[in-house]
Amino acid sequence: MKKKFNQVYQFKITLRDVKPPVWRRIQVPETYTFWDLHVAIQDAMGWEDAHLHEFEMRHPFEGEKVRIGIPDNDHISFVEIIPERKEKIADWFSMDNIVAEYTYDFGDNWKHQIKLEKILPREKGVIYPVCISGKRACPPEDCGGAWGYARFLEAIRNPEDEEHEEMLEWIGGDFDPEYFDPEEVIFDDPDERRKFAFGY
Repeated sequence: MKKKFNQVYQFKITLRDVKPPVWRRIQVPETYTFWDLHVAIQDAMGWEDAHLHEFEMRHPFEGEKVRIGIPDNDHISFVEIIPERKEKIADWFSMDNIVAEYTYDFGDNWKHQIKLEKILPREKGVIYPVCISGKRACPPEDCGGAWGYARFLEAIRNPEDEEHEEMLEWIGGDFDPEYFDPEEVIFDDPDERRKFAFGY
């Protein structure tokens, strides 16, 4: 059963260290948890949700930066990670606390700025979440982070580059870094994604 909500949170998600900027603007229900937001970010950006992720954000009351994500049950990390499934975005984001950092794939280290732009009344007839705008294609998974992506673009644009053919073959023959259509974004059900990923 879907939770009822009256307001939506509008976020701009900008991929850091990539020029020209890759960004998305999405609207999500106020009832969303950080896990739900993670799924929406993955789907809007075009990532495959094949790697670990984490949010970092200033605590709305205590002021210090905290990490929100999937807890480290193996205790490899010495830093506390707040469980994202239990934390609602409405308890953290406000017009006084508008920014978080979202990291995806700790190897490639894709960092995103998550900025709350507006809190709006729910529009009748709109199915949320929704991607309302954005620019440029998401980099390919496992391309080596921002530096690797820059090198990838350099290679596919230059037929004389020694890696040109190899990179085009790796990406499936074609890649347009300028292409993005918000109407093509399909959002998964966060609960279904969780069950698929974790079995519960």
